[in-house]
Amino acid sequence: MLIVVALGGNALLKRGEPLTADTQRNNIRVAAKSLAELVRAGHQLVVTHGNGPQVGLLALQGAAYKPEEAYPLDVLGAETGGMIGYLIEQELENALDHDYPVATLLTQIVVDRNDPAFANPTKFIGPVYDKAEAQSRAAADGWKIAADGDKWRRVVPSPAPREIPDLRVLKLLLDQGVIVICTGGGGIPVLRRHDGSMTGVEAVIDKDAASALLARQLDADALLLLTDVDAVYHDFGTDTAAPIQTLTVAEARELDMPPGSMGPKLAAASDFAKTGGVSGIGRLVDTLDILEGRAGTRVFAKA
Repeated sequence: MLIVVALGGNALLKRGEPLTADTQRNNIRVAAKSLAELVRAGHQLVVTHGNGPQVGLLALQGAAYKPEEAYPLDVLGAETGGMIGYLIEQELENALDHDYPVATLLTQIVVDRNDPAFANPTKFIGPVYDKAEAQSRAAADGWKIAADGDKWRRVVPSPAPREIPDLRVLKLLLDQGVIVICTGGGGIPVLRRHDGSMTGVEAVIDKDAASALLARQLDADALLLLTDVDAVYHDFGTDTAAPIQTLTVAEARELDMPPGSMGPKLAAASDFAKTGGVSGIGRLVDTLDILEGRAGTRVFAKA
């Protein structure tokens, strides 16, 4: 089977952990072991990942150097794609004893310049702050901020992914049996000009939405959206909470889930599953079990 695996930000960096290279490598080493199980089971693999904390940190570092010359978000997205891709690539090679070729591909994603997301920033990036500090940084740097649980974070535009111009290169690598790490952080956001050329744009694309588009365009058999929660729940966070084992696309779309957590995952799972493949949502450590129906929540086109 061809499987697209989307590693959530919480799977790579747990809430409250320091944004150090060692912390991220240790978490990625755990992720690589789960990914290696899929490969050893005979599946072909494409890996995507989030970058919200990392791209926010790079933005802070750039602003501290020369605020008037801060790098735009598309460039920061490319930097984090290379950085996280390198760590995943190396740890996955190690977990597979270097028996399989692995490569990281920086991936451009075309968005619509008229997407309403540009007027309504919702994508969290960077570290968390208490409200007072977040408001102070927002006033100083022109940020938009929003509550993320009991903390506050910077938010930026998150337009919908429309096109993957690097798909040809990705297919060439897959045809050669390469395990590909791509679409990092939802891909590098670009606009297509009227003459067909492309240019970057200030945005961060939702990783799950980009992964669903990628899985559809590759005709993948499965899309696995991995995080730190073991399944989708009815009444999550209450005394009556109960995990959901399977959902149809119609049932998934009827669930009212938070837009900042499980909502995007269910939307992406539904977008892919409606084409006939299976989508799975669950914990990183349960990767193979989710695919084979022993863990997590799986979404199908029909019952």
